[in-house]
This record gives sequence, structure tokens and C-alpha cells, in this order.
Amino acid sequence: MPPNAYDIVVVGSGPAGQKAAIQGAKAGKKVVLIEQEQGIGGNCVYRGTIPSKTLRETALQFERLKRSSEVFEGRLRLDVPMSVLLHRLDEVVKAHECYMADQLTRNNVIYRHGRARFLSPNEVELQTIDGACQALWADTIVLATGSRPRSIPEIPVDHEHVLDSDSILSMIYLPRSLTVLGGGVIACEYASTFALLGVEVTLIDRAQRPLSFMDAEIVEVFQRSIERQGGRFYVGQTVKEVAWDGVSSVVARLANGMAVKSEKMLVALGRQPNIEELNLEAAGLTLDEKGRIPVNEYGQTLVSHIFAAGDMLGRPPALASQAMEDGRRAVSHALGLPVGDSLNQVPIGIYTIPEIASIGLDEEQAAARYRGPLVGRARFTEIAKGQITGACDGLLKLIADPSGERLLGVQIVGEHATELIHLGQMALQDGATIDRFIDSIFSFPTFAEGYRVAALDILGQRRKRQSTTQAA
Repeated sequence: MPPNAYDIVVVGSGPAGQKAAIQGAKAGKKVVLIEQEQGIGGNCVYRGTIPSKTLRETALQFERLKRSSEVFEGRLRLDVPMSVLLHRLDEVVKAHECYMADQLTRNNVIYRHGRARFLSPNEVELQTIDGACQALWADTIVLATGSRPRSIPEIPVDHEHVLDSDSILSMIYLPRSLTVLGGGVIACEYASTFALLGVEVTLIDRAQRPLSFMDAEIVEVFQRSIERQGGRFYVGQTVKEVAWDGVSSVVARLANGMAVKSEKMLVALGRQPNIEELNLEAAGLTLDEKGRIPVNEYGQTLVSHIFAAGDMLGRPPALASQAMEDGRRAVSHALGLPVGDSLNQVPIGIYTIPEIASIGLDEEQAAARYRGPLVGRARFTEIAKGQITGACDGLLKLIADPSGERLLGVQIVGEHATELIHLGQMALQDGATIDRFIDSIFSFPTFAEGYRVAALDILGQRRKRQSTTQAA
């Protein structure tokens, strides 16, 4: 075996890279994990999931405070320093770093800090921060280098007035107004968080509705909730030009002639994979017409021992949970371990306010596959927990086959949606029927009770459909 030889080399320590490395180490393999950033965890920890969810939690705490007292005016100073809103961030990041480092150590994963590039299909050059280079040889190589905000020449991001999702939380103060360009997950999460903090938010997107890949009725509930906070949506609009007026505002000029002014702008128009520095040509890898590395269902590239996983694949929506599964799945396949069919049941969890979650088919997808699927609804206004907590902006939908017996999907918007969806995930994986929810006793009051309410709604429709059929 060549010197510096490993069974598996993993490049990138975000969610996909971590899970790939741990999976390989648990199988008894010699694994090295390479990360070019100072800490372990990738964008997820330092610029993405952890910081944005910390700000989101601050917004929710503020909202709960408003709900708890009728005499509290509930207005947040708009010049409040961002450091105050992110006061727990350092603690959360440090705790996460410690957990991840301990996990790698416990599993005997070798961690190396530096840049990686291919020298050949089985060789990766590691360049450390002092400039020293070393060639690492591996049977299996997993690429998990993540992604970065997509830049567009006509929209200059200066990271002061016009920001992207990596720099949005570097603002010194909470702005009075914010224009968000884009209608994807990142755009909607930040739009809803800043709206709840009292910022005047305007979201502009080319599509006819935000989150266009989600159930339309669920998105409508989310959109109305933001509009009640004072937010505005300009959909089906194209931005022609963005400029700082030199005084106080960023001005976005739309194709229809409208000008939208705001103190700050967030550009969230998708992400692009971090692949330029990998020297893919040396590995024999080529990109597809969209500039992505082609892979099969296991993340396996056209060079069979090289895998790619996570956000670098450029598959929306870019979710940390999906990236983790990509990493685990890639290494399991490489080592001939059981892979499972979990890829078919990965829940979508979007941390907007209110949260959105999905598993299985939505109403439109079910209608395309089946003639007359039944849809049961439970509005949070009908659920005691929603009334008690004041979190009435919510809807849980069960999608069933035309007989009203087989569960096809679950769609939720509302408080704790990203937790509630896992009950639907288990039900789908176990092939549970709609009646299973009716026959189950749910604690009262809970949001989970919505499953039974929606199932009873389907039962009523099923009986009505059966009566109509018998009478015909």
C-alpha cells in the first residue's frame, strides 16, 4: 500500500462529510477528513443553519413575549445591535464544535486542516496552512465541499448594503427595511424571521409564488402570515437593476418599472457548488451542462470510487438532513453495506415562521397520479393547542388515495411543523392507513392531535363518496 494511504478520504466537514467519515470509521475503515476552514462543520455551523436558526429563535422569543402580555406593546427597537440578537451564537457554535470534534475522535477519524485537490483518480494533495503539501492515497474518495451563494453580475453584492446569505448576519444593526430577492428556502426563512422582528420586509421573486416546490395551499398560509406581519410579496417579477443611492437606500428596479427601496437587501438567488479548487480533471471527472458533478442515486460519479454528497450536488432544496443522508449513503454503497430506501422518505423541513414541513405526495402530485385523491385538513384554529398558544397560523393536510384509506403524504405549516412531520414519516414508512390515526389516542392538547382531526375529515369524505357510489 502506498505511503499516506487510507481506505477513505473525505473532503469537507459539513453535514455530508461528517456522516460519510463516521459511517466509514464505524465500518472499521481508516478514514481521513479534510477541512479547509478553521473549524469543523462547514457553512452549516458558521454561516448557515446554526446562525440563522439562532436569530430565528430570538425572533420567536420576542413573539412569545408579545403573546404573553396584552399590555406589552411588543415593539423592538430597530437600531438594536445584531450582536444582541445573536447573543447565544458563540455558545451554540462552540458546543456544536465540541460535539463534532468528540464524535470524530471517538470514531478514530483522522482530521486534517488544509486544502485538497486531486492529483490523480486515487490521489488527493493536502496543502496545509503553512504551505506544506502531502499526497494522500485512498480506495474511496468522498467530495462534500458544500456550496456558496450564487452571484449574478447585474446585482452587485457589496456585503454592506446588498448582502448575501453568508453576510446577512454581519449587519451591525437591525435594519428598518429589507428587500429579499428570491423565493427559495433561504429567502423565505430570513424574510419571515426579519418580519417577526419588526423589519419592513419585501420579497421579490420571478416565480408566481415563493417555495414553488411546496404544496400551494400550505404556502398560502405561510404567505398570509408574513403579510399580517406587514411583509409584502412581489411575485412574477424580474429585477433589472440594483443600486445603492449613496444616501440611505438600496433601490431595486423591476422590469415592470416599479422601484423598491429599502435600507438593506438580501440576495438569495440560489447557491453554486464549491468545486473550482478540486482539480477535477486530474480525477477524470467532468461536469454536466449545469456545471454540476453527475452522480447516480448513491452519489457515485462516473469514476466509480469517487462520490459526491450534500450541497455541492446543487439539488434544491439544500437541506442539512439530506446532506447527512447523502454522506452516509455514499459510503455505505462504496463499502457494500445495506443502503436502505430512506432516500424515498426524506422529510422537507423549512424553518420559516411559521414552519413548513412535507413528506410524501402533496395535493397536486397526488391528483396527477390518482383520480380524485382525498385530502383531510386540520386548521390550527380548530385545535386546542393552537388556541391556547395563540399559534393559529397553521394547517395540517393528510393526502389519501381515492378510497380514503391509504396515506400518500403529509403537508404541514405551523408551529412545530418540522417536528410533527416525523409522525407522518413513520406512518408512511410503515404503510399506515388513515384509520390508524382515527384509532389512536393523542395527548390533549397537542398539535399532533391535528393528525386525528384531518383523518376524521377524510373519513367523512370517504363515507360521503361511498354513499354517492351506492346510490348511483
